Amino acid sequence: MSNSQLTPGVVPGRLPADAYAKNFGDHEPPLDMHEARVAADRCYFCHDAPCITACPTSIDIPLFIRQIATGTPEAAAKTILGQNILGGMCARVCPTETLCEEACVREAAEGTPVEIGRLQRYATDRLMAAGVHPFTRAAPTGRSVAVVGAGPAGLAAAHRLAMHGHDVVIYDARPKAGGLNEYGIAQYKAVGDFAQDEVAWLMQIGGITVKTGVALGQGVTLAEVQAAHDAVFLGIGLGGVNALRAAGEDLPGVRPAVDFIAELRQAKDKSALPIGRDVVVIGGGMTAVDAAVQSRLLGAMNVTIVYRRGQEKMSASGYEQEHATSAGVRIVCNASPVAVHQAGGALEVEFAYTVDGPDGLKPTGETFRLRADQVFKAIGQTLSGAPEGLSLEGGKIAVTGAGRTSVPGIWAGGDCAAGGEDLTVTAVAEGRDAAEDIHATLMAART
Repeated sequence: MSNSQLTPGVVPGRLPADAYAKNFGDHEPPLDMHEARVAADRCYFCHDAPCITACPTSIDIPLFIRQIATGTPEAAAKTILGQNILGGMCARVCPTETLCEEACVREAAEGTPVEIGRLQRYATDRLMAAGVHPFTRAAPTGRSVAVVGAGPAGLAAAHRLAMHGHDVVIYDARPKAGGLNEYGIAQYKAVGDFAQDEVAWLMQIGGITVKTGVALGQGVTLAEVQAAHDAVFLGIGLGGVNALRAAGEDLPGVRPAVDFIAELRQAKDKSALPIGRDVVVIGGGMTAVDAAVQSRLLGAMNVTIVYRRGQEKMSASGYEQEHATSAGVRIVCNASPVAVHQAGGALEVEFAYTVDGPDGLKPTGETFRLRADQVFKAIGQTLSGAPEGLSLEGGKIAVTGAGRTSVPGIWAGGDCAAGGEDLTVTAVAEGRDAAEDIHATLMAART
């Protein structure tokens, strides 16, 4: 397991046995039928609704809410899934407070938006629970497309390509499909095996084969994939983790937050996971919040998020920041890590206070130290093992239009592609749109 276990203060079972089920239960329980109808009745069903524009997948939100209000949630689910095939997961993890719900007219008028995310979950959960897959596959085209990466972008691309009648093979390095939906989000946001249930439901479209444990450069090359298929979509995500650039960051007890979250999500027995009494998380995004809150849920006594800029510049939404503080997480801003020191059986992280001016961050000269049994790095990820021959932009794969790379026949989307936001819903939109472009290209080549 991780080198964090070498730190004496990192131990399992900090809480009573029954606390773990409660702590890692559903953060926002689903609406029942009555609650959903009441929530749906708050929608104004706006013409030119701003919530649609704010949704990266352009779901017709007023339509699906009206369908719930009129007692047809299965129709509502099809409206959602037609635009966002991972609408179930997005209903759980989307920062709706900065997307559709922030744009809601009710939010502007009253400060309380229509609960779009929870209504989306209500509709999609009911359809999935019924085992219904509302889409059918077109007649086979005889064309084969490779999708490299089984995360949100890859799954969305694969489903849309299969709908059009293409044969799809998904290659993924991990043991399970799902990408960050399976390995990278807080357990309390998607409890149980929802990520795998959603993948299994998506696969009902047919025509998709998944090959796990296969990564580019490890078991297969991009050239081999190209030779075996008529087109390639890359949704390989970001495998690298940015360095702290601080002395001592390789000490036992310092590790990427994404590894901690993945380990936690895969653990069947949360009580067996070791956690420190004092935890420091460095970063200001969703990963930092997820790592910090879950450290508290595992029994850590003192958990601190430290971010180098002001709190208003944290990429984690205000809602997520408030959730962290309500869980007992302290947030310290305007401080950058200088070094990690060994301090007996624990660590001390040295920070320098910063000021953010027109010339960037500058240290004030004042420093402080935080004791830590564990230090989680959540300062962003980088593209790891970019295939040779593809143009890059800002350290990611350069794309134009609907995900076209610099190499004909290869498309890319999701976190590995330049542009866009690092959100599940954005990745779904990019995978879907690239699939449509791939389909159009392949069909044009037949004429």
